[in-house]
Amino acid sequence: MVNVGFVCVCLQIRCMLNIWGVILYLRLPWITAQAGIGLTWVIILLSSCITGITGLSTSAIATNGKVKGGGTYFLISRSLGPELGGSIGLILAFANAVSVSMHTVGFAETVQELMHENGAAIVDPINDIRIISVITVTCLLAISLAGMEWESKAQILFFLVIMVSFGNYIVGTIIPASQQKQAKGFFSYRADIFATNFVPSWRGPEGSFFGMFSIFFPSATGILAGANISGDLKDPTVAIPRGTLMAIFWTTLSYLIISATIGACVVRDASGLVNDTSLTTDDCVGLACQYGWDFTDCINNNTCTYGISNYYQTMSMVSGFAPLITAGIFGATLSSALACLVSAAKVFQCLCKDKLYPLIGFFGKGYGKNDEPLRGYILTYIIAVCFILIAELNTIAPIISNFFLCSYCLHFCWRPSFQYYSKWASLLGAVVSVVVMFLLTWWAALIAIGIVVFLLGYALYKRPAVNWGSSVQASSYNMALSYCIGLNFVEDHIKNYRPQCLVLTGPPSSRPALVDFVSSFTKGLSLMVCAHVLIVSSALSETARSSSHVTWLNQRKVKSFYQGVVARDLQSGANILLQGAGLGRIRPNVMLMGFKADWRDTPQAAHSYIGTLHDAFDLQYGVCVLRMKEGLDVYRSPQSDSKNLQVHHQFAWINKLKYGVFAPQLGTVFQKKQGKKTIDVYWLSDDGGLTLLLPYLLTRRRRWARCKVRVFVGGDATRKEQQREEILALIKKFRLGFHDVCILTEGIKTMNEHQFENMLGPFKLETTTKQCSDSEPQRGNKQPWRITEQDLERNRAKSLRQIRLNEILQEYSREAALIVITMPVGRRGICPSTLYLAWLDFVSRDLRPPVLMIRGNQENVLTFYCQ
Repeated sequence: MVNVGFVCVCLQIRCMLNIWGVILYLRLPWITAQAGIGLTWVIILLSSCITGITGLSTSAIATNGKVKGGGTYFLISRSLGPELGGSIGLILAFANAVSVSMHTVGFAETVQELMHENGAAIVDPINDIRIISVITVTCLLAISLAGMEWESKAQILFFLVIMVSFGNYIVGTIIPASQQKQAKGFFSYRADIFATNFVPSWRGPEGSFFGMFSIFFPSATGILAGANISGDLKDPTVAIPRGTLMAIFWTTLSYLIISATIGACVVRDASGLVNDTSLTTDDCVGLACQYGWDFTDCINNNTCTYGISNYYQTMSMVSGFAPLITAGIFGATLSSALACLVSAAKVFQCLCKDKLYPLIGFFGKGYGKNDEPLRGYILTYIIAVCFILIAELNTIAPIISNFFLCSYCLHFCWRPSFQYYSKWASLLGAVVSVVVMFLLTWWAALIAIGIVVFLLGYALYKRPAVNWGSSVQASSYNMALSYCIGLNFVEDHIKNYRPQCLVLTGPPSSRPALVDFVSSFTKGLSLMVCAHVLIVSSALSETARSSSHVTWLNQRKVKSFYQGVVARDLQSGANILLQGAGLGRIRPNVMLMGFKADWRDTPQAAHSYIGTLHDAFDLQYGVCVLRMKEGLDVYRSPQSDSKNLQVHHQFAWINKLKYGVFAPQLGTVFQKKQGKKTIDVYWLSDDGGLTLLLPYLLTRRRRWARCKVRVFVGGDATRKEQQREEILALIKKFRLGFHDVCILTEGIKTMNEHQFENMLGPFKLETTTKQCSDSEPQRGNKQPWRITEQDLERNRAKSLRQIRLNEILQEYSREAALIVITMPVGRRGICPSTLYLAWLDFVSRDLRPPVLMIRGNQENVLTFYCQ
């Protein structure tokens, strides 16, 4: 318990030292003169409100789980995720590095003032500040490189010096003012001085409330100094909340006391000349006239060099022993600069180790048993030296304010154990931070936010391969769930129709062409689910659901879900997917498959394949079958022994899953630009418009944009031109933008009928006249794919139509980029599965372009009505 309490006190001291910086000694009296005691308190309390809420959020994040090194960046990134955490971490590291320059310039300003009072100079005031600052920050770098033990000892020494200087200042305000101090505007405690200084007196270009706020606010940003060394704390989940919040309380109280006391003792303007006394008040200007002093000349001429409006070293002048205040300034500035130097380096080291951004990994290396970020110290040193060259404290401070405010507005967390945390308080702090950013300097706020957005966009684009269970992930899930449920209250409408595709890919990596083709018209538009039916024992069900498939899809930049099921055959598994895939209204309405090229070798599997098509039709799905001349399966060539390769393929991808290795990202024709080719659409039946919609969606993609769509429809030779105009008018109403329509009027020819019959030969059921009446039961029980003469006769017209259609495709579409055909339908029980597959095979055979056979579910997917 003693150890925990001691650690909390040490962290509190570190935070207080970082808050008590250069602004306290060198700018708080000047801010009090500008804004008045009343508005200065408002500035202090507003700053403390922002930092207090940030402290509560930081405490909540610190109790959200085990805290490691990396400080504030580690807390934010593990709570908000790598995208937001990385961008805020980089800004925090940069802001801390700039803070080093601010505190160092404050130290150098004091040293230069002492040199000026003693008549010493190096070059000139500005360059003296630069030289002293560079020497000082180099010494601080040396202390940091020596290790955290030396840095901690130095901080304790600085704290003791500051506490002594505070006591010295309070004593000085009580001691009666000497003649020399009165000449400089100090008259001890006076009610009328307090009343006069309570109201504002704006002067100069920075003379406004938010001008003063922008200068003061960096003094309150040291609250994260303790959190930034979280890796060096024994119990950060206890030390960070207690130490941070107590530091905010005591430093806020000290700021209020000092602004009130300095405003009650010192007038705004004084000449510093002991001869400026006055016995009359008739023509005298200023509050000092009541105490026998006449500073009229310097007030009227704006040449007063003392008073809280003009003299930055007023606290030294008021104190009982000025060198102690100087020592306090040294302690406050150097301790703050040292804390910022360490904080920036440690935050940057953790950020580099996470490898969220390129070209910065070099700075992530640590040294020694404490993993000291020596390279991070060097980088922070370089940044600080660059801003030291500005050599103007009032210019550096507003730069820091916007960056710190930008980071504070994003302190949220998920499921904290800190009892005083409130999400509404965090939201209030975020809103106030953003508003204040724009009220301070709107262009600087835009730059800061622009940098955050750029870094955030880069991280979102690259998607770092880390998973820290952030609150952003939880929020994304909640939003997605809410939107999905919200769709239940909206009725489906034809204008909002989207082809939501269930794609039977098997392992997606085995059929990349099928994946790429469907992704071409669903990406960013509609649902795509890659489905895999695993026809093996249930012991491999976990393999079917492996996340490796999703990884492969993500690497290919395909926006698709993956769903695997285990079933006894393709038809059973597909039926499970057809009925169970999707969520609420976000569910598939189109099933896509690859063409079964080996159907003649495995008639039982062919029967299951056609059964899957019939099940999809029965469940009101649109159906698409894609065929490519070179085949779809990268593990199997069309000429290979299918049975042996099927076994080889099965074990090949199982082994790849087992060892986490997939086939390489093979290129396909659908990843290339199609150029000025054609998409030939053979719209032979009204299926609801799906046959026209998919080609239209393809042409909206960059790779297909230059392709011209040609629509072929059947018609009457006597009304050919009239029918063409009717189809063009209909397409125009649908706003599809197709302008090339061809009417097919050729009669049915039978040039290739003999080849078709040879294809069916192995599947015919040979029957005698006596067996004819029993053929149907015999086929249905044992070999349902067998074809009888009755089947051929009643389906003869359709068979001849497919034969002739293939001839037309060969004639018109040999050089097309894609052929889209209305798929023939073979009714279950009327058309045997092998006959149906023969139709699909013959109509799409010997064609160089990919062939997509489509059949809608008879529901309209296109409309030309407004409602």
